[in-house]
Amino acid sequence: MSELSGIQIQNLKKDFGTKTVLKDFSLQIPEGSFTSLVGPSGCGKSTVLRLIAGLENATAGELKNSQKNHFGFVFQDANLLPWKTVLENVLLPFEISPELKGISKNEIKSRALDALNKVNLQDSADLFPHQLSGGMKMRVSIARALVTKPKLLLMDEPFAALDEFTRYQMQLQMRDLWQSEGLTVLFVTHSLSEAVFISERVVLMAKSGGGIVLDQKLNLPEQRQEELRTSPEFNSIIKELSEGLRR
Repeated sequence: MSELSGIQIQNLKKDFGTKTVLKDFSLQIPEGSFTSLVGPSGCGKSTVLRLIAGLENATAGELKNSQKNHFGFVFQDANLLPWKTVLENVLLPFEISPELKGISKNEIKSRALDALNKVNLQDSADLFPHQLSGGMKMRVSIARALVTKPKLLLMDEPFAALDEFTRYQMQLQMRDLWQSEGLTVLFVTHSLSEAVFISERVVLMAKSGGGIVLDQKLNLPEQRQEELRTSPEFNSIIKELSEGLRR
């Protein structure tokens, strides 16, 4: 596999015991792109993220990630420590990552406050998780992922548990962050409409063996507005992707 920027996956296989979750899975994610992985439960979407992050090892195949030392991971659950404030939760990576130990306390706090500002939570730094709404908790989780200044953001169904209104707000905010921070984003979701609205490319995965059913670049405006969700072009893409999933 040639050396290119971004993520390159070639003929990847992942077994859990006797069960094969991914087989002959190949995908390229260019730097600076926003790609969504969509598919039924058990197709290996989350496993792809965990393999890229180094949380799992592949059974076979090749995976190269030019941003492997500069990534953040946002899980479906915000995973905030209830006894720590919002600011302290955002500071957690500096406590547990040896490579971040040499940064001064002033720089660390400045980064944390800046990350909170990016998700519009600068006035909530001293609150505790039980004082936050579901959407606010998820924004803290995103701020915690941003505090290390990653180049790559891996997101595993981060908005799945949110109400529809909050989910729509978070999608818009995530698009803004992707553009303003120059991130590479790989976003896992079960929702076709979420994938189409939030990303610039959608990859559909099959249930058995995690094969790719469809890999589609979206011909939609770079700046997304709420009106897009009810537009003919948006619904046409949803229909085409739905047919792809059925196939």
